[in-house]
Formats: sequence, structure tokens, C-alpha cells
Amino acid sequence: MNLPVFFDAMPALDVPFPEDVVTTHAIAADAGLVAFFRFHQDMDLPSHAHGSQWGTVIAGEIVFTIGGETRTYRPGDSYDIPAGVEHNARIRAGTLVVDVFAEADRYPLKAR
Repeated sequence: MNLPVFFDAMPALDVPFPEDVVTTHAIAADAGLVAFFRFHQDMDLPSHAHGSQWGTVIAGEIVFTIGGETRTYRPGDSYDIPAGVEHNARIRAGTLVVDVFAEADRYPLKAR
């Protein structure tokens, strides 16, 4: 699935992953951060925790372990990660997700 061309004008995020693995587009506000992640290669996201996060899979597949419970998420599935809950994931190449973070500064915007 391709995102509309106007997404290219949205800023990218400064994430700790190489751009050949994942690319991003974001909308930032004082109240939170909306991020679109496109995974170009399979990726293992190590266990971590942060503020509240909600997301939905647009394309592809993620196997998430959230608070010790493992579940596979596919297009149309949403997940809710409460603040402070440890989670990790196995994300397949070709996956596209939209994540909304309660922390406006979860990832900084890349300088243009």
C-alpha cells in the first residue's frame, strides 16, 4: 500500500533505526505525536516502555508482546499500550502502521 504523495511533505522522525529498515512521516502537536511507520525489512523491536501508545496496522503484520501477552496484529487491528507497560515486537517487511503517542516528544522531528 502506498501513502498519498502529500505525506512526503510531512517531517520524518529521528528514530534509532536505519532508513533502509524503517521510514517515517509524522504530525506533531503539544498533546501528542502521530507517526506513520513503513518497515522495509523484518525488524525485531527490543523490549522497552514509555508513555501511552495506540496504533493500528494498515498493511503487513506485527507480533506484539505487550505486558507479557503475545498477539499477532494484521491490517485493521489496533493495539493499546498503557504507559509504563513493557512491550516488544517482531515486525514483518512491508508493514505500515500509524501510531499515536501521548508523549509529544517521544521521537524528535528530523531537521529539514
